[in-house]
Amino acid sequence: MTDALDPAARQSFLRLLHAQRVWDTELPAFDPDGAPPTPHALFLAWFAEAVAAGAAEPHTMSLATVDADGLPDVRTLMLHDVDERGWHFATHSTSAKGGQLAARPYAALGFYWPAQGRQVRVRGPVTACPTAESSADLHARSTGALAAALVGRQSEILDSPADLARASAAAWDRAREEPEAEAPAWTRYAVEPREAEFFQGDAQRRHVRLRYRRTADVTTGAGTWERELLWP
Repeated sequence: MTDALDPAARQSFLRLLHAQRVWDTELPAFDPDGAPPTPHALFLAWFAEAVAAGAAEPHTMSLATVDADGLPDVRTLMLHDVDERGWHFATHSTSAKGGQLAARPYAALGFYWPAQGRQVRVRGPVTACPTAESSADLHARSTGALAAALVGRQSEILDSPADLARASAAAWDRAREEPEAEAPAWTRYAVEPREAEFFQGDAQRRHVRLRYRRTADVTTGAGTWERELLWP
């Protein structure tokens, strides 16, 4: 048994791959000297600009965690909030990523808004929010989101699509009848930023990379943000 690709299929793929282009439109300017003192404020501004520019699903992001073997894992999910505690998302604590975060509560987030040539990367420790906050997060979402949460069993082996269809139908019925129904494993998490990088692409490849790093005062323990530019 071999995993080798058919040569013709691979050549077709390479032609398609090499024909793709990025940043064929005018990109916004970014002067790092005018950036706000915290990454939170810059993220809010960039997010609003991404929405105004018509970015598709600007609230989606990649979440990277580490599994039990110390290997990286990544998936795409939705941002739920940004506040002084950090960047928020939610999932089942019993899912694969929930288990990984319980064992190693540290994560990285990645946002990409291609129409503007912008990326944002955030890294830091992860904290599970209180039960009441997780419940409020769940019930602020749609009926479909509640139904999906009630199905549960995320990341478990699925024996048959029919099993999912039955469980989903029952969950939708319950979500409609009991809009305040609880899904105990549903948990909201906050990534506390220790580092946040803002990348502005440039057609001449003179990309601007501004990194914020959280430092602690050895005397007071209070945190401050340092800003530094990185070579592209």
